[in-house]
Amino acid sequence: MSATAPYPGPSPIRRPLAAAAFLAALVGMVLGLLLAGAGPASAHAALTGSDPQDGAVVDTAPKEVTLSFSEAIAVGDDSIRVLDPSGKRADTEAGPKDLTEGSTVRYGVALHSGLPDGTYTVAWQAISADSHPISGAFTFSIGAPSDTTVALPSQEAGGGPVGVAYDIARYAAYGGFVLLVGGGAFVLVCWRGGASALPMQRLVVRGWLALTAATLAMLLLRNPYTGSGKFADAFDLAGLQAVLETKPGAALVSRLLLLGAAALFIAVLFGTYARREDELERKDLTFGLAVGGGVVATGIAATWAMSEHASTGIQANIAVPVDILHLLAVAAWLGGLVSLLVALYRTPEIGSGAVRRFSAVAFGSVVVLAATGIYQSWRQVGSWSALTGTRYGQLLIVKVALIGVMLAVAWFSRRWTGRLTDPAVTASASRDAEETGAEGTGTEEAAAPAQDPEADPERAAQLARQRAVLTATKKKRIRDADPERSGLRRSVLAEAAVAVVLLAVTTMLTSTEPGRTEEEAAAGSPAAAAPAADGAVNLSMPFDTGGRNGKGTVRIDIDPGRTGSNGLHVWIDGSDGKPMDVPELKLALTLEAKEIGPLPVAPDRVAEGHWSASGVLIPMAGDWKIDVTVRTSDIDQVTIDESVKIG
Repeated sequence: MSATAPYPGPSPIRRPLAAAAFLAALVGMVLGLLLAGAGPASAHAALTGSDPQDGAVVDTAPKEVTLSFSEAIAVGDDSIRVLDPSGKRADTEAGPKDLTEGSTVRYGVALHSGLPDGTYTVAWQAISADSHPISGAFTFSIGAPSDTTVALPSQEAGGGPVGVAYDIARYAAYGGFVLLVGGGAFVLVCWRGGASALPMQRLVVRGWLALTAATLAMLLLRNPYTGSGKFADAFDLAGLQAVLETKPGAALVSRLLLLGAAALFIAVLFGTYARREDELERKDLTFGLAVGGGVVATGIAATWAMSEHASTGIQANIAVPVDILHLLAVAAWLGGLVSLLVALYRTPEIGSGAVRRFSAVAFGSVVVLAATGIYQSWRQVGSWSALTGTRYGQLLIVKVALIGVMLAVAWFSRRWTGRLTDPAVTASASRDAEETGAEGTGTEEAAAPAQDPEADPERAAQLARQRAVLTATKKKRIRDADPERSGLRRSVLAEAAVAVVLLAVTTMLTSTEPGRTEEEAAAGSPAAAAPAADGAVNLSMPFDTGGRNGKGTVRIDIDPGRTGSNGLHVWIDGSDGKPMDVPELKLALTLEAKEIGPLPVAPDRVAEGHWSASGVLIPMAGDWKIDVTVRTSDIDQVTIDESVKIG
């Protein structure tokens, strides 16, 4: 039912296919022009620079360490920590200073005076303006690199079990919003009789419960999600108070208040409105519910738009209302689709008029989704390379493909809708079903002899229940005997299945770093020019000093082969393949692209033909040149080298 316009009559297959092809070509052309002419922007904040730089070796101790970001961030007292080689705090612990000037976002921490030489670790954590936690770490050295006991964080901010729980709550919140808003809109706009249908009441109430529970969970988990990553901190009152002072916390509290108003809307919709029989009074109440419900739905959608991606980056004043429209269109389309599915399977009363009205609503929703989606794609992706080379862009491609699948299934739904709304077809199916129902119920009714209700009230009540069951069974048989309705149910079920996956992908997009920002961060990363391999490094380097027994092979293992502390092992094999001792062995590491090094390494002999060194510090990722000097006699010596990517 996704994009089904009101059916005017039979139409050839070629027309919808041609229209779909034209729409796809138009969308592709517009998207291509937008992506080709896009300028720079950002969404998730990214570290764009630091002083000292990652991996730098400075002659004298700096007075402070500064970090620059691509957009505004929220920081706490311990957001930036500088640790000396022994793991002790090297900063004054006075908290970050805001050094922002103009569009350059910069924060710094002061360092203690008289810091000794060695390698220092800078660990930072903050909250991006779009509510997502970000973190990272890097090292710099004073004088010369040294061993360090500081282990770089292995878990990103927002990860771990708390991150999983928070993401589950995020998914549940979006799902609840879709059911609440889409279900309520379906009853008000498409099928007013649904206000008296118990399955529809349950659907909307469950949507409200899911959204409320998920919002409460996100509010409690927000502190550990952006901080320690421990579930116990969810009940830290000081942390909760700090969350309430942030933009995401205020948005979650606002959502809870709006859900209180939504509860009143549900009570009126399925209470007073369902019982109202006077058509004029019901019309007035419909208008009031539509206005009030629209305001509440818009407010709930705004709690996402004003605290996540849309609220940051370029054209935020345009992006926020566009995002609100996008969310409302998603809810009207997908929530209405689920409501129609429930009505077709669980209620025999829904008529062809409701299906036609939802067809029009779905068509309008898809138009809004297409327009707002194109704008959001340009704003968050920005280039063809980001569309295909980043996780955000790849998820966006998957989302577009799923929408295409839904539109294809919707075309089949449109055909069933057209037949369902044909009075001749509907009347014929109803007559056949009534005949079938009469044959099936006549015996049952005959089997129930007439009784005098006054003689036995209990028996009368039992007979009334039996008649109600028989009536419901008859209606169900009529409903199930309609082949058009059965076909429509199957196609709508297929749409709903795709919609569930589509909603999951959409939720993943909200928590994924936009492609535009990911490319900017990669371009500004010190290691961008030389992406490093992750894993132990193994080298085999033949040598020849030119003297007697001067030929052999040097084998080197660097483990784990990444930035930070590494273990190094060197083996020397003679020309006969047996271990070979040499009078002298020296190594040096150089990162020429960043003018770092040579950093000398002096391995210790541990066995014949075997040397090792622990705590070999590789300050940053890149294309490192390893120089090995081998001396086999007093005068025979050679230096060989090989480059390897280390990260």
